[in-house]
Amino acid sequence: MKFYNNVLETIGNTPLIRLNKVTKDIKATVLAKVETTNPGNSIKDRMAVKMIDIAEKEGLIKPGGTIIEGTSGNTGMGLALACVIKGYKLICVLSDKQSKEKMDILRAVGAEVVVCPTAVEPTDPRSYYSVSKRLAEETPNSWYVNQYDNPANALAHYEQTGPEIWEQTDGKITHLVVGVGTGGTISGTGKYLKEQNPAVQNIGIDTYGSVFKKYHETGIFDENEIYPYITEGIGEDILPKNVDFSVIDYFEKVTDKDAAVMTRRLAREEGIFVGNSAGAAIAGLLQMKDRFKEGDVVVVVFHDHGSRYVGKMFNDDWMRERGFLNEGIKNAKDLVERHGNRSLVTCGSEELVSHAVAKMKTYDISQIPVTKDGVIAGYVDESKLYQNLIENPTIMDAPLHQVMEAPLPIVSLKASIEEISKSVNKQIPAVLVDLGEDKFHIITRHDLISAIA
Repeated sequence: MKFYNNVLETIGNTPLIRLNKVTKDIKATVLAKVETTNPGNSIKDRMAVKMIDIAEKEGLIKPGGTIIEGTSGNTGMGLALACVIKGYKLICVLSDKQSKEKMDILRAVGAEVVVCPTAVEPTDPRSYYSVSKRLAEETPNSWYVNQYDNPANALAHYEQTGPEIWEQTDGKITHLVVGVGTGGTISGTGKYLKEQNPAVQNIGIDTYGSVFKKYHETGIFDENEIYPYITEGIGEDILPKNVDFSVIDYFEKVTDKDAAVMTRRLAREEGIFVGNSAGAAIAGLLQMKDRFKEGDVVVVVFHDHGSRYVGKMFNDDWMRERGFLNEGIKNAKDLVERHGNRSLVTCGSEELVSHAVAKMKTYDISQIPVTKDGVIAGYVDESKLYQNLIENPTIMDAPLHQVMEAPLPIVSLKASIEEISKSVNKQIPAVLVDLGEDKFHIITRHDLISAIA
């Protein structure tokens, strides 16, 4: 009989799959190292088990103990599987930008999940770095994994991922392309490959809002480079010890939009359902296409499974809200249809300012047309109301006709984006679209930005 003794024995030996459609403009052979066949559906299974194995050998974790880690979700999954088999408790600390699917999956395999805000400094006591360390200090018989600085992270890839890729390509690999987060994958794998052939180029994929690329090129840790971003699993606002910059030849930055769009394309054009960092890696590869020539063999690591991102990159509404869908919007009709069945929210001219403010909060909108005798008579705007309220708080009880602006411009359904844009400016935040039969729809400055971006 052929069987494994437990799920951990199924980690590794993941396939290389040639990409054909999304990389058709690249002369080289592009192979995806698809790590979703690991039991936890990500490459992080490799290093999660390795880190626990070494911690056990060094006496850092005792039977029945608690393992604590700050994670984007995938390392947590690998740790969770190991904890199930080895009998440990697990606390995973995630930032609030991580997908709900990741959090739900971790809970499903028995982990306790603690969620922290993303938009804080790493040293802030609320950050997931700080919370992880604090929990480790407060929890008896616990071990803080610290994948960012734990050398077992890179070691797992030096011992496993690198040799697999070398063997699978028969030593013909010329370039390794990897999204860089903790740095373990590119540092461990890249080190092994360069030991076999120093000519192999290790290319890291970074994201805007992260410090890696500039630091690699200048040696400067520029805090001005740091700001919140959407792409998951890559980029950092710190310099993890596992990032061996001497092994990395080049960094390429990729926007959130390009990463998200390419993630969807991989599923639809290659039939490979993988996560956000894979989309970033291929988007970066296409940006660098002139670096690759015929005869080159490029291996791109696909870290995790698309199921982690069903509510995000694979959700049309989520993509649309961020302006990531290229929907070919040409005119007012397209924008109206994009809003679905949402009705125009209005207020009567005799209603109080407080009523308009309440509706803005309820419907999460910034402008409300004001009607009188069934006809559009004006509008109120969030920013202008705010200014008025600062100057005179008593206007909350004033009727809207005392504070409303002149009516918004009205355009037809056939009006082009260019025509609408001429009407929307610093003073006028929106236009009304005439739907006929005294019905209207509103198109705001935000709608136009989303359509153009």
